[in-house]
Amino acid sequence: MPSKIFACYRPWLACLLTVVSLLALPGRAQKQPVRVIAFGAHPDDCDLGAGGIAAKYAARGDKVKFVSLTNGDAGHQSLRGEELAKRRRAEAREAGRRIGIEYEVLDNHDGKLLPTLEVREQVIREIRQWNADMVIAPRPNDYHPDHRYTGVLVQDASYMVIVPDLVMDTPALKRNPVFLYYSDRFTRPEPFRGDIVVSIDDVFEKKIDMLDAHVSQFYEWLPWTEASAEGSGRAEALAGEGSAGNKKTATGVAGVVRETVWRTSGSHSACRGF
Repeated sequence: MPSKIFACYRPWLACLLTVVSLLALPGRAQKQPVRVIAFGAHPDDCDLGAGGIAAKYAARGDKVKFVSLTNGDAGHQSLRGEELAKRRRAEAREAGRRIGIEYEVLDNHDGKLLPTLEVREQVIREIRQWNADMVIAPRPNDYHPDHRYTGVLVQDASYMVIVPDLVMDTPALKRNPVFLYYSDRFTRPEPFRGDIVVSIDDVFEKKIDMLDAHVSQFYEWLPWTEASAEGSGRAEALAGEGSAGNKKTATGVAGVVRETVWRTSGSHSACRGF
């Protein structure tokens, strides 16, 4: 009987332990700023996955950094190469400025990211140099190879950040950070299961403001690939109108936003799961 009772409450206990571990982050325990680093494959990926939570931490005085593992030099219908990479770096910097966080774009090529030792060491250095308490990344299952490999690279780095004899040019962390996944809608090999859900009602407009900085993506590239956002106002296209499934269905970029932000009719209108 006790084993059955434990099995019944195990998901809740797992959630409780996760929340307790977040509350016990080294920075918070020492009354120092919590240091959060998030990884994405392209400039704008972190904004979609963690723009709200980043804005919440930044508003509290904590330190947040977004890292794009590629320079985004293939994500446009007419621009390409260094011209596009330069533009996307500028957009990322502006997005970070809007909510008060750091944003770094690495110089790996878009569409060609592979889980090599070289890139893994880049990820290890980023986590160590930031002295991270929390690391956020995508799960390693996605339609886009760059997204998948970003998940693999962060997963492969997750233990190595504390190993002193690896990447010896950057001191190893003394304690492993908390590693979290962005939420997603992929169901294979298994659906995303959120252990933590955070309301971002109070910072939702800040998240939209971040996305708005990526003009080349949300107002040029995605409408071109999906041919579905024409005629929408900028902020309206990003935020959508009303709850998903109610009122007018948002199109184009709003569809992308709804993959990572759940708009509900309950007490919270916008939440993020991790």
